[in-house]
Amino acid sequence: MGEHIEQQFREYLQEMDSYREAISLIHWDLRTKIPKKGVEQRSKVVGLFAQKLHDMQTSDVMKHFIDSLKDKNTDPIIKKAVAECEEIYLRNKKIPKDEYKEFVTLQSKSEAIWQEAREKDDFSLFQPYLEKIVQFNQKFASYWGYEDHIYDALLHNYEPGVTTRLLDEVFSSLRQSLSEILKKINESKNKPDTSIVKSHFPKESQKAFTVDILKEIGYDFEAGRLDETIHPFEITLNRNDVRITTRYDENDFQMAVFGTIHEMGHALYEQHIDATLAGTPLATGTSMGIHESQSLFWENYIGRSLSFWKKYYPLFQSYAPKHFQSVPLEDFYRAINKVTPSLIRIEADEVTYPFHIMVRFELEKGLINGDIAVKDLPGLWNEKMEEYLGIPVPTDREGVLQDIHWAGGDFGYFPSYALGLLYGAQFYHHLGEEVNINNAIEEGNFQPIIQWLERHIYRYGKMKKPLEILQDVTKEGLNPDYFIAYLREKYSKIY
Repeated sequence: MGEHIEQQFREYLQEMDSYREAISLIHWDLRTKIPKKGVEQRSKVVGLFAQKLHDMQTSDVMKHFIDSLKDKNTDPIIKKAVAECEEIYLRNKKIPKDEYKEFVTLQSKSEAIWQEAREKDDFSLFQPYLEKIVQFNQKFASYWGYEDHIYDALLHNYEPGVTTRLLDEVFSSLRQSLSEILKKINESKNKPDTSIVKSHFPKESQKAFTVDILKEIGYDFEAGRLDETIHPFEITLNRNDVRITTRYDENDFQMAVFGTIHEMGHALYEQHIDATLAGTPLATGTSMGIHESQSLFWENYIGRSLSFWKKYYPLFQSYAPKHFQSVPLEDFYRAINKVTPSLIRIEADEVTYPFHIMVRFELEKGLINGDIAVKDLPGLWNEKMEEYLGIPVPTDREGVLQDIHWAGGDFGYFPSYALGLLYGAQFYHHLGEEVNINNAIEEGNFQPIIQWLERHIYRYGKMKKPLEILQDVTKEGLNPDYFIAYLREKYSKIY
């Protein structure tokens, strides 16, 4: 009887995963290829599929599986899958079916409207959709419940165990240390010449170089693809179909090169999850913060390192405009690691990036609390950017409309980016105790790095919680000191 119900449970999970895969494929299409007039109908389709998945997650059949298998199974995968399904069941069961379906349909429409609003630099087009999304998030948070802060209920979706109070403390500490580092950088007279990396660089040449780099590092193109979109993302259909996208700026290659390496970091994680977890809700990254630790690990700790460019600058020069033939490697390295407060989060440097997250975190908290009205967002955004980074925001396209996350309803997501930086620094430090990172990179041999990450992080999928992974790998909890130490060492040399 036990084996029979386990098999039925696995088949049920596989069916659910098939709907999730179909939904992911539709989302990929909505963000990359779909003609504008197709959005309305496709949004209805994704709504129906999402409703079906939601129904399966909260069905009496699922309840039967949970009751029958909970605490009665020794198979670690079944045991963990049951626990994951129970949490999803309990959270989703609290949301009325009609409200969930309405929310999913709204998400798809909202993303399309956000793209239009961004193109036209017109927040008013997006405002009514965002107002509804905020209302849904407030309702869902109240349904799920929370102990201390309503925003905690949303954080839990992306980073279990992290609270608003913890983030307030960490961000307060980070803000002070980062402000000190930024002050020293601003006062330095030994600034890199950033004009040397600004040269017209045809899109096709940029693409050819980034594809070469992806192959060099180890992204499996037989289990993935690279496409173009407004807002770059990685999306997993299954471990053998992990797709990434990028955006090209012919006057600044850095957006595509580092953005693509960033998304590849997400993809490497998903491509290396243990095959035994396939078809279960465990076959994905354990949290958004751990996921971001991997994308930022590859983008910053590897992709912006001097070792990386010692190895790949000649390859870069072979694709780049002739201008780069006369740019010395050291000058190039310093230029791509410039620290300059900027408007766009995904283009921000390592030092100022956390400030972008703090702005969004504080606005999200205010929106969910009801302390901030959606109509006031553009003005408040601009005020905070001026306060934290000292720069005016000329347009909403470069301000409040730059990210897709709110359009998709993803409140509670943004803090994971900052947590990713902190986790990534801890992982990088401990990797360095076992692997000579610089030697491996300069030899173009990324396998020791990927193997270490696979052994300690990738393969587990959701078998371990984020803070479990951090504890097991580093033998301590969240410690921002590694990130600050990394920045001080790197940028004291550059500046």
